[in-house]
Amino acid sequence: MVKLLQPCYDFRHIHAEANVFKMEIAAAVLCFILLAAGALGVILPVLPGIPLAWLGLFIYALATSFEKISILTIVVFLVLSLLTLLVDFIAPMLGAKKYKAGKLGMLGALIGSVTGVIALGFWGIILGPLAGAIIGEIIASRGNLKQSFGSGAGTMVGCVFGSLFKLVLILVMTGFFVAALF
Repeated sequence: MVKLLQPCYDFRHIHAEANVFKMEIAAAVLCFILLAAGALGVILPVLPGIPLAWLGLFIYALATSFEKISILTIVVFLVLSLLTLLVDFIAPMLGAKKYKAGKLGMLGALIGSVTGVIALGFWGIILGPLAGAIIGEIIASRGNLKQSFGSGAGTMVGCVFGSLFKLVLILVMTGFFVAALF
């Protein structure tokens, strides 16, 4: 008689699976939002684009117990994300060099990158390397404005290529996320 009163099926595991599914959906939505914010961060330097995109991917991987996105993938994207920080400082310098900037112009672009971010924040990312390269070239060429502004233009070209590198990385991260969903 006691066996008749006990439930014939235990529904607790269905409830647990539903909670896991809800958590995975919430993590997927958060990941998508962070990837979108990361893409905006390429255009709006106020947002830390690459770190936000990586964080979204990491949260989704963590929520799925690294079954859909592996730990190795997360580590590779972390290394690439850290590489973008280096690219942010080196790309303007390489752009200046490509446009025939001298040592002082390239050094100015590097110093301008660092001090521009510290002193001007958002605008310093763009104006710092540009001003640094121009000032460095003016000092080196003793007033040759054509060469100085050419080096500044090269710095801007380097900044654009750095931004394209970040955008490609975010698109690859988004591709991994979409592939993990299916």
